Amino acid sequence: MKGNRHAKIIELIQKKRIETQEELAEYLNQEGFKVTQATVSRDIRDLKLTKVPDENGKQRYAVTPADISEMGEKYIRVLRDGFMSMDMAQNILVIKTVSGMAMAVCAAIDAMKWSEVVGSIAGDDTIMCAIRTVEDTAKVMDKIGRIVM
Repeated sequence: MKGNRHAKIIELIQKKRIETQEELAEYLNQEGFKVTQATVSRDIRDLKLTKVPDENGKQRYAVTPADISEMGEKYIRVLRDGFMSMDMAQNILVIKTVSGMAMAVCAAIDAMKWSEVVGSIAGDDTIMCAIRTVEDTAKVMDKIGRIVM
């Protein structure tokens, strides 16, 4: 039940501008979850939710960016926008990007914290990623391919 409630909380705060715990509790009750403000308070702490300003200057609940997922939408968007091509040389993955985008794409790849990637370095339009093994290089290429295609 708690897992379902947490999933519903994330869904609600991504769809609606929720400013208070009471407001969140009200939405949850409308969705069939019988909760109190104390339960919502614990859920907010468990989910590590934070308040962020919206376009009107009001505060609303949001998922802390580091907790969204290992491939947050922001990183996926950067990777898609900047990616041009990739090729491997044994356990080195060379990624070509739009001019000026290599550092952003490199940061996105690093933020994904893939265990196969030992480290990466970026220039203006080229990234070199040191990958643990040749087999892992193919896995990373597949992961990137699924994101950008």
